[in-house]
Amino acid sequence: MTQPFTIVTGIAAPLLLDDVNTDQITPAQASRSLHPDYAAAWFSRWRLDAQGNAVPDFVLNKPHYRDAAILVTGENFGCGSAREGAVWAMVARGIRCIVARSFADFYRANCIQNGVLPVVLAGDAMPRFETLVQDVAGRAPFTVDLQAQRVTGPGDQHFGFAIDAAERTLLLEGLDDIGLSLKHKTEIDRWERKTASEQPWLQAIPS
Repeated sequence: MTQPFTIVTGIAAPLLLDDVNTDQITPAQASRSLHPDYAAAWFSRWRLDAQGNAVPDFVLNKPHYRDAAILVTGENFGCGSAREGAVWAMVARGIRCIVARSFADFYRANCIQNGVLPVVLAGDAMPRFETLVQDVAGRAPFTVDLQAQRVTGPGDQHFGFAIDAAERTLLLEGLDDIGLSLKHKTEIDRWERKTASEQPWLQAIPS
């Protein structure tokens, strides 16, 4: 189970870069610990200098973006390895929605499984949204409504988005694939009993 996603309201932070990979989101060193601090690892190579001090010019270090709930980014976000920790780091930092021009397939799938909504705005909506986010500069929140499939910004500006119905259900109910399967537990148990009765040889375990 993950935290259900229905409506999220928060600051939108612009990281308008293409081809941001999972090692940049969460460096591999973070995964070497038995109990990784994903919040600390999040973009650590960009957020921190060699001495571990915050880089003041990095956009996500700016005071008005530090508690952002929405990340706005470019093409092919989350490319590279399929490490799930690169999504866990988003969750650890309070990012519940990523609006990108496009996502790497593995990363997008990991978002869905972990309660993070990946949004792609079609046509000219994305550049208009990026401009609005930059103009607002953290002074006002945006609202992402999964039920309505809409992002609303200051000035009541609306941006609709599409999402697969099954993925929408997973997010709304806070389920991963296993949780979705368990919604059919009654049918699964019925099938198991029927199979055990009609094909008992399949139940035998070799010694």
